[in-house]
Amino acid sequence: MRLVVISGLSGAGKSTALKSLEDLGYYTADNLPPALWAALGERLRQAGVERAAFGLDVRARPFLEEVGPALEGLRAEGHAAQLVFLEARPEVLLARYNLTRRAHPLGSGHLMREIEAERRILAPLRGLADWVLDTSETGPGELADRLARLLDEERPFLLRLISFGFKWGPPQVADLLLDVRALPNPHWQDALRPRTGLDPEVAAYVFDEGAEPYYRALLETTRMAAAAARAAGRNGYTVAVGCTGGRHRSVATAERLARDLAAGFEVLVEHRDVEKDG
Repeated sequence: MRLVVISGLSGAGKSTALKSLEDLGYYTADNLPPALWAALGERLRQAGVERAAFGLDVRARPFLEEVGPALEGLRAEGHAAQLVFLEARPEVLLARYNLTRRAHPLGSGHLMREIEAERRILAPLRGLADWVLDTSETGPGELADRLARLLDEERPFLLRLISFGFKWGPPQVADLLLDVRALPNPHWQDALRPRTGLDPEVAAYVFDEGAEPYYRALLETTRMAAAAARAAGRNGYTVAVGCTGGRHRSVATAERLARDLAAGFEVLVEHRDVEKDG
């Protein structure tokens, strides 16, 4: 199996890196003593897990001497074991700590001295690294992308479409809200009112000839916004499509957007209010 060890200076992005690997399907564990890596790796392999990532930072300093032998032992067992070390310039680490107000793991009371002491303590670990990444100019999304490219992993990007009714309130998770209340409303047609936007006749009514320019604008807006989010390093983007009640126009629009965008994105559709009445 593939085992990736993520280590480095506090504030350089270890937690972000582990989370990004978790999103890629890696089993993750943080600050496990290196002498236990082989046993956990074997147990994971028996369970069918093919990829794992272990975090290690200065809080595990009583066990740092075990890292070299543990990596060699894993490789001797046939595992693809690699160490990635993250670092950043001292002034950048200082600014990040001042922003988050977190205490440094060494906790001496003088942040810059703690940063330099940590660098000295972890120097042998840096020397063992297969890759050293400087994250001084790297945001969380870009770090996830750099790590994925480094490990030859493809980061999935999911475009989520949620239909909803404005009368019930918009979804709080939405990155973008689309209002389709300008489209023809099947609610005023007795034959269509009991149905939903999943019905082909309802969709045909919503997307009459006059509605096509409006829909095309919504489609292009969604495509551009999702593409920009993916280019920025995000692994997902949520678009909420709303009509009055969330049963007809928003449902039909979300379904059509999903079909039209399927060639460029992995799309997940959710109809939040389609079963509500009133």
